[in-house]
Amino acid sequence: MALHYDLHIHSCLSPCAQEDMTPANICAMARLKGLDVIAVTDHQSAGNLPAVAACAAREGLLLVPGLEVCTREEVHVLCYFADVAAAQRMGTWCYGLLPDIPNRPDYFGQQSLVNERDEVVGTEPRMLLMALTAGLDEVIAQARALGGVPVPAHINRGENGILTALGFLPPEARFTALEVSPELPLPGGLDESRYRVLHSSDAHQLGDIAERGRTIPVAPGVAEVLRWLGHATA
Repeated sequence: MALHYDLHIHSCLSPCAQEDMTPANICAMARLKGLDVIAVTDHQSAGNLPAVAACAAREGLLLVPGLEVCTREEVHVLCYFADVAAAQRMGTWCYGLLPDIPNRPDYFGQQSLVNERDEVVGTEPRMLLMALTAGLDEVIAQARALGGVPVPAHINRGENGILTALGFLPPEARFTALEVSPELPLPGGLDESRYRVLHSSDAHQLGDIAERGRTIPVAPGVAEVLRWLGHATA
């Protein structure tokens, strides 16, 4: 059994995403593209995940609830959870460690909270793109304490990839999976075969959601996806 996936998608709650990245639009596009499983991973917040879960169920998609967390070192970490409630608890923890700096919608973009009918029900006033005051080790520990699997995001791309921010993968982090940008080279010396490797879209607009093609070899089920991500290959 194999599932066609995209495990890094931003909704309109992320200020860097387009306003039409609503729960219903995301799920409809994912189904149109032939995906089986998706993860919506907004910056530091699970605010739109209840609506995404309802829309995913309507479209027959498997949803892995998640967040993209920015650590004190400005490393982006995807945190995947068994259910929306666990992701919301991670979001609450993150919010308590997020600098109290207001968002500037005119500059960064709106941070819209949306229901399953794609109606805007509120906005998040605090700037979600800021780094937490918690370090990488604390973020990893919190995600795991909630039953989640932390995966460093786009490790070989941009200033927030762990290989750019830190220059290496800390062995004490015990990562079992990595998100790799396939269009860019990996630095020499990194043995990719030791990890579960994801090639997700990091979509901020509907057209960027992954096409059907890449798969993970698991049966349908969030527990099965998390179990696969949480076990290193060597």
